[in-house]
Amino acid sequence: MTHMLELSANARLAERTLALETCDGIPAWMFHSMDPRFLEKLAGAPEGSYPNDPDGVYLAAQRAAGVCMIDQYLAGNVLSMGAHGYENGTAHQATTGAAHIELDGIIIDDADKVVEHLERIEFPKLEAQIAATAPSDDEAVARLIQGEQAMQAQFGPEILKAPYGEGWGGFPILRYGAYGYVHYLTAYVIYPEIMERDFALQADLYEKTNAIAARAIRKGNLPKVIRLDHDMADNSGPLVDIRSLERSWFPHFARSIKPLVDAGIRCIWHCDGNLMSMIPGLLEAGIRGFQGFQYEAGMDYERICKMTDRDGEPLMIWGGVSVTRTLPLGTPDEVRKEIKWLVENGPPVGLFLGGSSSITPGVPWANLEAMLEGLAYYRTHGHRG
Repeated sequence: MTHMLELSANARLAERTLALETCDGIPAWMFHSMDPRFLEKLAGAPEGSYPNDPDGVYLAAQRAAGVCMIDQYLAGNVLSMGAHGYENGTAHQATTGAAHIELDGIIIDDADKVVEHLERIEFPKLEAQIAATAPSDDEAVARLIQGEQAMQAQFGPEILKAPYGEGWGGFPILRYGAYGYVHYLTAYVIYPEIMERDFALQADLYEKTNAIAARAIRKGNLPKVIRLDHDMADNSGPLVDIRSLERSWFPHFARSIKPLVDAGIRCIWHCDGNLMSMIPGLLEAGIRGFQGFQYEAGMDYERICKMTDRDGEPLMIWGGVSVTRTLPLGTPDEVRKEIKWLVENGPPVGLFLGGSSSITPGVPWANLEAMLEGLAYYRTHGHRG
């Protein structure tokens, strides 16, 4: 792979692991603590300096943690929380207690208003975006490459930047984030034909944007991996009936990511909640790995790590210490034990270690330090440890 700068040993370890090579060490994925005090301490920065220099402190902390690869860059995200979680002034959104949801002059107060907004606003918008998007758009390809190269330059040679975010790996989503859970999921049940039309239009658009992304990855010689990130399950299972997803979502999902799959770009699915029932459909659609596991919700890490993709290759696994159980509620010894378990039961190649998701404020610092010690140990000892 060609880079604008010579990568360090840590970044090269990530690069080789993404290629499913056998490596002596296990790379660390991003260490996203949302406690600015711990990031300041880790970076060796003065207390209270994070708000004035979030990029500098965040990246210094990542380097000090021995992080080898970052896809989603979240330095600014830390500022959305205080030392004890979300502050009182944080604005409520559709899924976080908003008392009033109004979009484009339409008050979303029942399922019919969800459908009205989809048909009046969202569908025409999607149709216009589809018409305006061409996989042959060389300028769009160049913008994606330039954005990744700029981020890699900001990261420096120690941390590999992988594609993530707008323009990378789009696919049809459940729109609860805009309309709220109750109104959207009610509309999902009552108006299945409208929901499938939405999935179809989204897929029409993302087939094109993913073709652009695939071209950018190939032309820019970027890491051939994209993490697909959308929460579709809670602790009891998928947010909607799995049979409805099999009818109306999976076919359009598979179609939307096909340009990436066909180009040999490894699509990794972010796991949130218990989505064991979705895994067969995800693998059939072309997913080739998973990240972020809520073990306590029923995600069977050991079973998943023994699975293969639809071509019979090992799955890539970005395993993490539980941010909902072990890190906040456990002891340092339990943190060490969980990292060891992740390694012993993980795949022989393609394994990254980190947290299972964002690490919220309030986690005991001794647990975070134990996690970093474990990441450092396996980064040098690998599966031999």
